[in-house]
Amino acid sequence: MDGNLLIAFGMTTFAGLSTGIGSAIGLFAKRTNTKFLSVSLGFSAGVMVYVSMVEIFFKAQTELQEVLGPKPGAIATVLAFFAGMILIAVIDWLIPKEQNPHEIQSKTVESAEAENKRRLKRTGVFTALAIALHNFPEGLATFVAALKDPTMALPIVVAIAIHNIPEGIAVSVPIYYATGSKKKAFLYSLASGLAEPVGALVGYLILLPFMNQAVFGVLFAAVAGIMVFISFDELLPAAREYGEHHLSIYGMVAGMAVMAISLLLFM
Repeated sequence: MDGNLLIAFGMTTFAGLSTGIGSAIGLFAKRTNTKFLSVSLGFSAGVMVYVSMVEIFFKAQTELQEVLGPKPGAIATVLAFFAGMILIAVIDWLIPKEQNPHEIQSKTVESAEAENKRRLKRTGVFTALAIALHNFPEGLATFVAALKDPTMALPIVVAIAIHNIPEGIAVSVPIYYATGSKKKAFLYSLASGLAEPVGALVGYLILLPFMNQAVFGVLFAAVAGIMVFISFDELLPAAREYGEHHLSIYGMVAGMAVMAISLLLFM
């Protein structure tokens, strides 16, 4: 068991830290290239929407339907999904108006530029939090699978690692454009991935004895709602602002395509 424990934790850590690979890729572009920023933000939105609606939502529904039955499970999934959206919307609403980038205010050119940087940094931080929330239960699930059978868990780990690469881009690009610091962008991105081994550790020490299918299902559905809300409320508006409308859409479609291919490879 001790050997399997170390293997399971190592596999989970590897999957989580692959966000750093995505961060490095995202930081190759020049900071002045706003078209790249627009495409990258659209790409990030596509990644988050696709993985939420195609993978996480239905994974949550499967878990809840097995526990509650077909119709009650489907209803519980939908309720948890929108509860996640409401949670992020409330957080957004609680931010004071003068600090909320969604509120339109009159600005000079200088203040507008500063506001744009604040908005990008906030977008990057919220994206990191959303991905961390996603990675936390994902890390626990990966850890449990690897603890039971490392061979069975290997394709899951590889798939999650591939998923985490574009997620790393999603976090690092807006942070870098807002602060001009590659170090900060990389660290934020890496931190969002570290939620995966943290999820594994917390699950092993505290949550595992109490975790069941219903809790997993509700948690996954809520995370899907959070990620979709952030995509439409933060990422896509920012992508359109920093480039042509079509660039953000092309980026979004590309993000969806990458996630679709990664899922198909490990079906």
